[in-house]
Amino acid sequence: MCQVTDEQIIEILRQEAVPALGCTEPVACALACARCREELGDIPEELEVWVSGNIYKNGMGVGIPGTGMTGLPIAAALGAVCGRSEYGLEVLKDVSEGDNLEKARCLVEAQKVRVKMKQDAPDKLYAEAIARKGKEVVRTVIVHAHTNIVWVEKNGEILFRKEYSLLCQNKKDRPELSIARIWTFIHEIALEKIEFVLQGAEMNKAISAEGLKAAYGLQIGRTLKENIEKGLLEDDLLNNALIWATAASDARMDGCEKPVMTNSGSGNQGITVILPVVVAAERFGSSREQLARALALSNLIAAHIHYYLGHLSALCGILIAGTGSASAITYLMGGNYEQVVNTIKTMCSNLTGMMCDGAKQGCALKVYSGVSAAVQAALLSMRGIKTNNDGIIEDDIEKTIRNVGLIGTAGMEQTDRTILEIMTQKEGKN
Repeated sequence: MCQVTDEQIIEILRQEAVPALGCTEPVACALACARCREELGDIPEELEVWVSGNIYKNGMGVGIPGTGMTGLPIAAALGAVCGRSEYGLEVLKDVSEGDNLEKARCLVEAQKVRVKMKQDAPDKLYAEAIARKGKEVVRTVIVHAHTNIVWVEKNGEILFRKEYSLLCQNKKDRPELSIARIWTFIHEIALEKIEFVLQGAEMNKAISAEGLKAAYGLQIGRTLKENIEKGLLEDDLLNNALIWATAASDARMDGCEKPVMTNSGSGNQGITVILPVVVAAERFGSSREQLARALALSNLIAAHIHYYLGHLSALCGILIAGTGSASAITYLMGGNYEQVVNTIKTMCSNLTGMMCDGAKQGCALKVYSGVSAAVQAALLSMRGIKTNNDGIIEDDIEKTIRNVGLIGTAGMEQTDRTILEIMTQKEGKN
């Protein structure tokens, strides 16, 4: 394997940490519909949207920003009414302007938006939108990544085409990292080249603060904070990390109109990668530079593990994001490379197998579990406690990470199908 350059690592960091407004699976649908409208030149009269099972699962119960509604149909309609493809994962940021929401509601209520699951989708992340107005028909396809538009056609004429088969069949779209290379990078790279990660800290702190102000979702963060004020819980590192992360997730999953800095295509994972690290840095009195390097470490470790999983799987990504933040907290506590490796192994030993049953308000509970495990793993590692070479854990950290990837892909294929079957059957009964 060729040595990955600093420039390549910075590019990975930029690609995997981008702002998003709302859950990224409905956003992918909205983006495809937005591109259709742009080519039509007007709001379509009808929308037909085909999505992979994983997008369908993650779009069924999640709040859409600024609407008070949930699900893929309203997200698709909004994309077709007011989305702009140039906004990328923030495609829905004009929802609250004028009568955009009312126009989108009318499309949905008139049953002009049909969302269906594509059984033979070529990738776990697949969204196809077909928009019609009069005799005009536009089709847009997104594959492999939430903003990766690979096909646009109008009235049978191809307007845009992008090769994507290599992206789906192997991993040549990105150089392969290692924990050792990431560790060297965050110690040696010039601060000014990674300072941009601090923008994510401010962004995610803002939505967390919003989540503490109002009754979003399950109100986990607010409940924890109230119990600290009552003296029932300690005002410590763990509880503050839990408060800030779950409050952000509560707000995001309930349709808050503030953006989130994502990691690996997920807002909840971006929250988990960033906010516990910010809380730890404040508790330890870390410098701005230390925080920037810790955030780079957290984001890159999560992105590295995702390399073997893809952006969507039956394995809940909070495990991966929590592993990133656990590693960064260990670093901020003065941990060395071996202690960071032990932290990663402890996380893999603890949460591997936590399943994803779709994006919804309950995701904040999984953020709670991931952040709690992250703080505990860092504390254990700093005390010299480590997971032995047993179960899926191996002496070689890279083999351990590959094992997690194997479990989350081939190992949980049937789990993924079973979860989706349960959810769709339940939806049919409602």
